[in-house]
Amino acid sequence: MIIVQIKENESVDRALKRFKKKFERTGVLKELRRRTFFQKPSITNRKQKQKAIYKQVTYGNDAN
Repeated sequence: MIIVQIKENESVDRALKRFKKKFERTGVLKELRRRTFFQKPSITNRKQKQKAIYKQVTYGNDAN
């Protein structure tokens, strides 16, 4: 559970902004979106490999 204590003379908008930032850092929304539908492990692995290959091609050979 995320707890944000409002400080003295702090506006509600500022406290809400701090809450949103904490909520984003926890990754709850990202996890919820990931779990909305089932994805076979083979497809997950394939996507991870494609992402790694893309990163390697894009960023990997800049040192040469």
